[in-house]
Formats: sequence, C-alpha cells, structure tokens
Amino acid sequence: MATAMGNENAAMEESGDNMPTDPDSVSDDDKKRADEIKEEANVFFKNEDYTNAIDKYSKAIKLNPFVAAYFGNRSFAYLRTECFGYALTDASKALNLDKNYIKAYYRRASANMALGKFKLALKDFEAVTKVRPNDKDARVKYNECNKICKRIAFEKAIASDEGKCLADTIDIESLVIEANYDGPHLQDGTVTVDFVNSLIEAYKDQKKLPKKYVCQILVQAKKIFCEQDSLVYIDVPSKAKFTICGDIHGQYYDLLNIFQMNGKPSEENPYLFNGDFVDRGSFSVECIMTLLSYKLLYPKHFFMAREVFNWLPLAHCINKKILVMHGGLFSNDEVTLDDISKTYRNKQPPDSGIMCELLWSDPQPQAGRAPSKRGVGVQFGPDVTAKFLELNKLDYVVRSHEVKNEGYELMHGGKCITVFSAPNYCDTMGNKGAFINITGDDLTPKFTSYESVPHPNVKPMAYANPFFGLF
Repeated sequence: MATAMGNENAAMEESGDNMPTDPDSVSDDDKKRADEIKEEANVFFKNEDYTNAIDKYSKAIKLNPFVAAYFGNRSFAYLRTECFGYALTDASKALNLDKNYIKAYYRRASANMALGKFKLALKDFEAVTKVRPNDKDARVKYNECNKICKRIAFEKAIASDEGKCLADTIDIESLVIEANYDGPHLQDGTVTVDFVNSLIEAYKDQKKLPKKYVCQILVQAKKIFCEQDSLVYIDVPSKAKFTICGDIHGQYYDLLNIFQMNGKPSEENPYLFNGDFVDRGSFSVECIMTLLSYKLLYPKHFFMAREVFNWLPLAHCINKKILVMHGGLFSNDEVTLDDISKTYRNKQPPDSGIMCELLWSDPQPQAGRAPSKRGVGVQFGPDVTAKFLELNKLDYVVRSHEVKNEGYELMHGGKCITVFSAPNYCDTMGNKGAFINITGDDLTPKFTSYESVPHPNVKPMAYANPFFGLF
C-alpha cells in the first residue's frame, strides 16, 4: 500500500511543550482560532488535498487538543492517505474525549479493517449499530465485516494440515477455451514473445484472457518463485542497463507507458518490479498477468518482489551493493542479508519481524526509530540506514511503498531511495511516476519521471472490496 507524501510527522509533534494540558487552560481566542483552522482544513479535505488538511487539523489540535472532531477529521484524512496507524490513534483519541462521537467508531473500524484486524473492526461497527439501530449504512458495514470474520474462521477450521494449495489440485486440462475466442494463444502451454505482445494489445482493447491460460501462467510462475530464495541476488554485467520500477497499483496504461519510454523487457533490457502490482487502479488483472508473462518469458532477466503469492521473493540484491525491498529496514540493527535470505515467506506477513518490516517499514528524516504511521512495521532514520549499509557492505537501499511528487525521493544522504511508478495515484494525487536506471559498471541511480497517460473511463478501485469506500 502506498501512503501520500508529506504527513509523516504531524501526529508526532503533539507532545511539545506548548500543548495545553487541560481544557480550562485553553483561552477563548485559541478555541475560536482552532475552529477557524479546522474549517480551513475541511476545505482542503473537500478538495482532496489531504496533506494540507492534515497540517491544518494538526494546528487546530495544537491550539485545542480537547475537541473530538479535530482528531476524528484528521483520522479520516489519514485514512485517505493510507496512514492507517495514525488514523487508528486519532480515532481512539477522539473516543477518549467523547465516547459518543459516532464517526470515530467508523474511522477506527476502517483503520482496523485496512490492517486486517477484522474482529476489532467488528466491535466498533457493532457499537454504532447499537447506538443507531435504524442506521442502514451502519448495519450494512457491520454485516459485511461479520461475513469476513466468519469466512476467516471457516477457512481456518477447514484448513488441511497438509497445506495443499489450489495450484496443486486444479485440473487445468479440464478448462475449455471457447470456440469464438480470438485472442492470444500459448504455444504448447508456453509463453512466447508473440503471446506477450498480443496479450498487451488485447488488454489495451479491454479484452480478456481465457481462464485456462490464466491458470497455466499462474501455476508456471509459482513454480519459478518457489525455486527462489527470499533474497534474490542479481548480477548486472558491465555496461548492461538495469531498470527498477516501484508500485504500479493496477495502472495498466501507465505500465505500458514505462515500456514505451524505456523499452519492453528482454534479456538485453532487464527489469525489477518492486511490489504493489495490483489494487487501487482498476486494471490489476491486466498488470499482474502481463508481468507474470514476462517473468515466464525471461525468468533470469525479469524480477518481481513480494506483493501477491506467498512465494514471491522478499527482496533483491543487485551486484551485492544495492538492496531493493518494498517497504524498508528493521527494528533490529543486527539484521544481515543472510538473515533475509533465510526468512521463511510462504505465509501471510506477521505483525513484526524481518518479513513484516521488509514489506511495511518507511524511512523518516530524524534519527532513530518511531512507531509506524501505518500501524505495522517501523519508521527508521538515517542512522539506522547507515548502520545497516555498513554491516552488510552495501552502497544504498531502494524501496517503494510511498507516493512521491516526482515519483522518487532521496533520503538519508542519498542512501535510502524511494521509487514509485504509479503517476496520479488513484486518479487523484497528481504525482508523477518514476523508474530508476543503473548499469553494471555505474550503480549511480538515474531517474526518469513521467506524467500519467489516459486510460478507459473506469474509476479507481472500481472492483475493490466495498470497505474501501470507507477510506
């Protein structure tokens, strides 16, 4: 998941010495000014400028931290920027101030849903339905959340100790391709250059791939990923170009724009896509099937980091000098590349530890570590990056996971680089996308930024879980 830029520290600045300590210490002038600033924040929010909205809500809170609505509104803005940890904290603060502030239950439930804490979310939706038994919207959300909880419990109850996955049991040969299908065909079940080129054109025209071909590609890709370690070492030869891309998020036409600018993947033009291939944009199937097809076509020259499939690698190390992961670094200064390589990944991410932090952590400008704005992983400073690089004899790290105005950002003295490849994220953020080029004999990153390109009139998240409407 990607978070918006520029709001990392707002929730951390409220422990300052100038904060009022009790309601009676807030002057009438400060109360009035705080409410004026809150109204300014609401205007920014309505205009989808969530970063400035957060900044304004934070200023209102600093003047008068005893108004539940200030925290509730900022929680909503944090939800929109996918800072679910901060959203959760603010919703709880709002409820501490006013346990009858119904919107805060919604906000907290939404944050818990995003973090996969469905039982906690269910409790808050239940609280709303008790207070507002005739609220149809609250009842719908409670019922949907309850279904998810029951489904998870059922899946856990029927899970086999053998742990067989669908890929091991599906009968691909029984799947039939309709006689009127006129799209690309696998050649004897194998992905070819012609197939991928035809697939790209078919998807551009919003056509579909038969289930049989989809299943064949998925099963074959799984086999390749299962044979890889959690940390994949990549050797880029001298003079050879190598491209690193960040989040794509289902923005298929922007993905094709990368190939238009930088060339299609090939043995002479290798790529690494650093996670978050799907979700948010409404062309996720097109993105993942195109990327997996390239993985099958060029297994040693096309790389994908953990996002979907438990077997996708967690990180990549280029020429033993650049570590690339989706999220970031660790809560422990002693983590080595060998520790990453040995990390078991065929599971859903835990709430802590190496796997969790590789997928979820974010850099921060200040030294040390801090709780994550996302509610999972950690935030790490330049000193943490420096220690990790020194311990593992690396030059720098590349990660993705966050929207950046120019599509990339250098932090920690250029030693921690973020690259994000989904321009105008969710059709609302106005950011550029970017990719990185390096060569085997010059590992200095070279950045290309680009604007979004037109796509068919399908709204972002059109096929997402209904709960995304809460965010």
